[in-house]
Amino acid sequence: MSTPEEKSLIYDWAENSPRRARWPSYVEVHDETLRDGLQSPSVTDPSVETKLQILHLMESLSIETADIGLPGASERQREAVVRLSREIAQHRMRIRATCAARTMIVDIRPIAEASQLTGVPIEALIFIGSSPIRQYAEQWRLDDILRHSREAIAFAVREGLEVMYVTEDTVRSSPDDLRILLTAAVEGGAKRLCLCDTCGAATPDGVFNLVTWVKELLHEIGSPQIGIDWHGHRDRGLDVANALAAIEAGASRIHGTALGIGERVGNTAIEQLLVNLKLLGIRNDDLTRLPEYVQLVSQVTGVPIPVNTPIVGSDAFRTATGVHAAAVVKAQKKGHEWLADRIYSGVPAGWIGRSQKIEIGPMSGNSNVQYYLASHGLPVTPELTKRIMGEAKKSPRVLTDAEILEIVRSFPS
Repeated sequence: MSTPEEKSLIYDWAENSPRRARWPSYVEVHDETLRDGLQSPSVTDPSVETKLQILHLMESLSIETADIGLPGASERQREAVVRLSREIAQHRMRIRATCAARTMIVDIRPIAEASQLTGVPIEALIFIGSSPIRQYAEQWRLDDILRHSREAIAFAVREGLEVMYVTEDTVRSSPDDLRILLTAAVEGGAKRLCLCDTCGAATPDGVFNLVTWVKELLHEIGSPQIGIDWHGHRDRGLDVANALAAIEAGASRIHGTALGIGERVGNTAIEQLLVNLKLLGIRNDDLTRLPEYVQLVSQVTGVPIPVNTPIVGSDAFRTATGVHAAAVVKAQKKGHEWLADRIYSGVPAGWIGRSQKIEIGPMSGNSNVQYYLASHGLPVTPELTKRIMGEAKKSPRVLTDAEILEIVRSFPS
């Protein structure tokens, strides 16, 4: 039997509808795990040796830039930034270092010192709040924000640092204020602008409108080459959707963290971001080490991975349902791995070094049992299948390997 064209087996409503997104040919990914991710109140800050392991895993995933810390926060952070920068230099890593800083010289100077000490270029991510609510709470005037921003950017540029200017809570900031601040940042030498959903308050439409507006502003001031970053949080659970809206509107670099760790309920989950970008054809990274990366971050920060977490949860590619298992088994019998990996999965397990897993439970059918027995090199007989199915139907949960093996051992040969 001939194999049909893969595209003919899946109809894509996103590609065949009046509202069709126009995706760029490529977008960069920025990893905030080692800075914003560690600001979660529930995490443990890992040792610098572990951070080096994490950095190498970022490199294996082709992530372009990583925030390696806020060296102005403490001596521990400064030492980690220096170690991580030296690692990049010694191993000639492709990943580029960045560091966060408030619009204060005391924060920016340690970044410049780390760069000068190690010879590694470090992009300074200089941030300050810009929304009316933040201005009111802090008793800031726009003139004060503008002055602090200009002074900080000028100092960083004099020190030879590339600058990304970050307006915190951008999504709730007025266009009048943003026009003044962003224009001044570009005039002062910032190479990138970072638009932030600091409180996770945005919707995809709002993100699209904001990024579109900033892109138009950059054209108006004659600086279309300035990069636009998107940094989103997930308080409303719209993090990935908002990231995609930012990309569609023209953002050229998107931020995320492993497992979405970060302030409050966290940031855009970088594992979900990377997989979605590959599914959309925007990137084509080798993601086989993605589970290893997320598992290491989970282990060393103390943040557990819920079983139903997309991409990396233990249940992501696991089924014990009869109808689902039967379809996967039929696909595998056709000798078409592509088909088996997609018949009941929107994400190909093989992309991240995993595989579809069929187990046996109260919702299972004969296909589950027969597949399990065959894949474990056990005898597949109608009598044994019936016996295991009988035990599964009485169980309130999926049978463990030990329980299935015990049934097989006790069954007369």
